[in-house]
Amino acid sequence: MAATDGGASLVTRVLDTARGNYIAIAGVVSVGIGIALLRQLVSGGVCRSRARLDGKFAIVTGANTGIGKETAMNLAVRGARVLLACRDPLKGMAAADDIFKSSGQKLMVKTLDLSDLDSVRQFAKDINADEPKLDILVNNAGVMMCPKMLSKQGYELQFATNHLGHFLLTNLLLELMKRSTPSRIVVVSSGIYKRGNINFDDINSEKEYSPYGAYAQSKVANILFANELARKLKGTGVTVNSLHPGVIASDLTRHIEDRIPRILQFFIRPLYLLVQALTFKTVQQGAQTSICCAVAEELEGVTGKYFSDCTETKLLPHATDEDAARRLWRLSEEMTGLGTGGNSDKGSESTSDCAEPNCEDMKTEAASHETETKSGSKQTTV
Repeated sequence: MAATDGGASLVTRVLDTARGNYIAIAGVVSVGIGIALLRQLVSGGVCRSRARLDGKFAIVTGANTGIGKETAMNLAVRGARVLLACRDPLKGMAAADDIFKSSGQKLMVKTLDLSDLDSVRQFAKDINADEPKLDILVNNAGVMMCPKMLSKQGYELQFATNHLGHFLLTNLLLELMKRSTPSRIVVVSSGIYKRGNINFDDINSEKEYSPYGAYAQSKVANILFANELARKLKGTGVTVNSLHPGVIASDLTRHIEDRIPRILQFFIRPLYLLVQALTFKTVQQGAQTSICCAVAEELEGVTGKYFSDCTETKLLPHATDEDAARRLWRLSEEMTGLGTGGNSDKGSESTSDCAEPNCEDMKTEAASHETETKSGSKQTTV
C-alpha cells in the first residue's frame, strides 16, 4: 500500500512539474508572439514599387547615415546615378564604400553643409554647371534637438539646417529640375510637427530657446515649404511631397542622450535601448516612405501631399495654413538672400558662432581626401 502511495506521489510530482513547464513555455511563446506583433505594428508601410531608375540622377542630402543612406542605396540599386550630399565628405565616402560593398553600386559624394548658405550656393552652382538633369531631390538631412547653436550666418542651427538650407538648395536647383520633368522633390519632415508652430515673432529663438520647440518649428517649416512650393510648381511637371519617416533607431537622437547626466545614463540607457528595440523602426523601415515618394509609379503627378508609412495622411490645420506658408516663404527669401545675390549674413560677429565646443567638422582635414571636378568643386566618386 505504501509503495502504491509513493508511486502515485511520484506521478503527481512529475505531472505538476510538466504542467509548470508547459505554463512557462506558453508564457515564453506568448511573449515572443507579442514582441513579434509589436515589431510588425511599428515597422510601418513598405514601398512595393519595382520601378527602375536607369538614366536618372538623384541627390540625397544627409546620406552618410540613417535613412538617407538607406534611401540612397535603394535608388542606386534601382539604376539611378546617386550623389550623396554630406557635410562631412569623409563620412560620405565611408557610406558610399559601405553601399558599394553591400550592393555593388557606385555613388558620388559631394560636400554640402546645409547650415552654411555659402556652402549651399556653391554646391548648387556646381551641380547646375556639371549636371544636365536632376530627376530626384531628397531633402533628408537634419539635426535634432541640439543645444543652442548658431549657423555661419547667425541663424538658429535647427531652423537653418532643416529648413533654410533646403529652402535655398531646392530653389537654386529648380530650373534644372524643370528641364528634367517629370521630376520629384521629397521633403523629410516629422510627426513632431503636430507639436510645433512657426514663431514669426522670434524665428531665431533669441528670446527663448527650447531644443524640442526649435526642432518642431523646423519640421512645420518643412511641410509649409513643401506645400507652398507644390502650389508654385503646379503644372510644371515637378512634384513636391513631404513625409513622416516614423520613430527610428538612428544617431539623430544623439543630442537627446547628451543632455542626460552620465550617472543617469548608466541606469536609463538600458531601458532606452530596450524601448528602442521594441518600438522604433530600423533605418531600413524608416526609409520606406522616402523611397515610396521618390519612385512609386502611382505617385506620378501627385503633389502637395503628406505621407506616413507610404500612405497619404491628413495634416493638422496649422500645417496647411496657406497664409502662414506664404509668410514663411517671404521670410525665408529674406533670410537666405534668395534672388538678391546676397549672403544674408546677420553680422560679422556670427561668422562661426557655436554655444557648444566641438560643433565644427574637420573640413580642412577631409578636403585632402577629395578630388577636383572640372568646375573646381570638391567631388569624389567611390
